[in-house]
Amino acid sequence: MTQDATKATNITWHEGAVSRGERETLLGHKGVTIWLTGLSASGKSTIASALEQHLLHTKITAYRLDGDNVRFGLNKNLGFSPADRSENIRRISEVAKLFADAAVVAITSFISPYREDRDIARKLHEDAKLPFVEVYVDVPLEVAEQRDPKGLYKKARAGEIKEFTGIDAPYEAPSQAEIHLQADKLSVEESVQKIFSYLQEKGYLVAA
Repeated sequence: MTQDATKATNITWHEGAVSRGERETLLGHKGVTIWLTGLSASGKSTIASALEQHLLHTKITAYRLDGDNVRFGLNKNLGFSPADRSENIRRISEVAKLFADAAVVAITSFISPYREDRDIARKLHEDAKLPFVEVYVDVPLEVAEQRDPKGLYKKARAGEIKEFTGIDAPYEAPSQAEIHLQADKLSVEESVQKIFSYLQEKGYLVAA
């Protein structure tokens, strides 16, 4: 699969009757994609779940897109080869953009190991004039291995899982993420507050 491959022909984009600004006014806030990236067992999903809950309890429409969950449906035909990983991120980038365009706070929780793929996701949003907030959930590899809630690192070390990020497949850390969470030093609550405060400071949680 290639990211620029287009098979659809004879298609036309149809504009709806509701503008993005109207959606934002009705919901009371802007749409934005919050892209959590980091090693397996870094705490991405836990932080994403807590952030979603916090936003909803403050009357902000939010929806969490989790890496494993998406592979049960939309991306169930993809494996973990470099090409499939890129296609996985391409698809979720498009889905997140749709949520953000609908004035929803889209919270994605994906390892997304390749910097190029995350940059493509960012550009997709920038081209659509939608905010994109990259959050690096950073823990040392040894900490992630100690946590290992699914036993995946143990299996990877034993050779039972191939192309596992951090073991025999690379993870390219963000160089300029909007938010850098040292998740081995911060509590989940502190991490959520750091993201929430950033969204407030940028004015994303109020309508235009």
